[in-house]
Amino acid sequence: MPAPKADVFDRLSALAAIGAPADRQRRTIAETFTGDPLGSVPVGTAADVAAAMDRARVAQEHWAARPVSERAAVLDRYRALVVEHREFLMDVVQAETGKARWAAQEEIMGLMFAARYFAKIAPGLLGARRVPGAFPVLNRASVRYQPKGVVGVIAPWNYPLLLSIGDSIPALIAGNAVVVKPDSQTPFSTLAGAELLYRAGLPRELLAVVPGPGGVVGTAIVEACDYLMFTGSSATGRTLAEQCGRRLIGFSAELGGKNPMIVADGADLDKAAKAAVRACFSNAGQLCISIERLYVERKVAAAFTEKFVAAVNAAKLGAAYDYSADIGSLISEAQLETVSKHVADATSKGAKVLTGGKARPDLGPLFFEPTVLSEVTDEMECGRDETFGPLVSIYPVDGVEEAVRLANDTDYGLNASVWAGSKSEGERIAARLHAGTVCVDEGYAPAWGSTAAPMGGMGISGVGRRHGPDGLLKFTEPQSIVVTRFMNLDAPRLFPKGKWQPFLMSVARSLRFLPGR
Repeated sequence: MPAPKADVFDRLSALAAIGAPADRQRRTIAETFTGDPLGSVPVGTAADVAAAMDRARVAQEHWAARPVSERAAVLDRYRALVVEHREFLMDVVQAETGKARWAAQEEIMGLMFAARYFAKIAPGLLGARRVPGAFPVLNRASVRYQPKGVVGVIAPWNYPLLLSIGDSIPALIAGNAVVVKPDSQTPFSTLAGAELLYRAGLPRELLAVVPGPGGVVGTAIVEACDYLMFTGSSATGRTLAEQCGRRLIGFSAELGGKNPMIVADGADLDKAAKAAVRACFSNAGQLCISIERLYVERKVAAAFTEKFVAAVNAAKLGAAYDYSADIGSLISEAQLETVSKHVADATSKGAKVLTGGKARPDLGPLFFEPTVLSEVTDEMECGRDETFGPLVSIYPVDGVEEAVRLANDTDYGLNASVWAGSKSEGERIAARLHAGTVCVDEGYAPAWGSTAAPMGGMGISGVGRRHGPDGLLKFTEPQSIVVTRFMNLDAPRLFPKGKWQPFLMSVARSLRFLPGR
């Protein structure tokens, strides 16, 4: 099954929110598996962002005025369209990223989960709710949620559909407009997702996709939006946080990870070894929540390592628009260079390659074997730095205490995985880990797919959360409205003048006995 034909990408390119004259510069997008051109998109400018923002602000006022139930209905229709067109969406994602089809399917499932969850909770969560007033009877207090306005989304290349449209979904249902900058390597995935949103009934001006360089389009979005959602590296996240801080606008980010897996004595080693292949090498390891460090109790380290290496060797590396390949390609020369450099650096300093370790140009220009290292130390680049590729290191440890200590010995804190002799033991270990999400008896997917639970990082792995109620409410401004009834706080006409304030104090002190106070 080949990549989609050129006319498909021409159609998607026309959806870019760019006032493109005939001579507008265009960027050619290559099929990652082969390097052959797929199509081209116009390159956006700061003026394109400004025009998209102007249109979005007008559309947002009308959108926010619509009942939440109507906005939720758009997402319900969108979810149905995603299911209907899932094969097409996976084709586009695979063509741009080079990932295996099962990893592309993760994006489709993520969109389905997000649309369903936020459509379900938004009407109740965004409605006005009563809270205790300052003084019972006298005050009636309620909390309402107003949309931020125009949300900027700067999306990455590794999950280009899910982390662009998926992050737009809660912002939209909260009543905002959205301007998205897809990564320059993967604009078609975002455009394909936007196309279905328009078909579901979302006003075109409400969601604008502006492809272009980060220094131009991304900067223009940060300088004009009312809230920013970013997924990418911790270094870039710091820069964007500073820019948002200067403007005093909200900022949420999921950033890098150097994620650990702990395998304790008593764990089911066959299951752990098999699942670790997915956990380490999904999207060829180009996943911020994938596992790069394996801490295995010494009693079972040799047995686990043998099973894990065998499972890695059994995984099929290849290019296929079906489910016949287990692991796909890297996305770019830069990623290939980083992985190659990390392996070369580690082996030059004494690390041992247990399997893999080489590029595979016979399969395609950007393939690299899934690689397992042992005897890795902190002096090696892959010891503490995120590789973001198909490279994992195994560390035998003397017990769970050492495993927890080493797992937490990092500036990152995004995801972790625990395998133990029982679920309860696994949960106890998980609760001690410095990570925003921890999977017990799996790698990352159940935590990611639990859309009702918050998803995000500690340390330099992120700010804020996607998913859960916080993943929706962060795109809003809470507003408190308090109505004073019967009388205000001035002393009643016949009340003794020096005794009103002491009386108020006595009332305030008595409020501690009321429920919820």
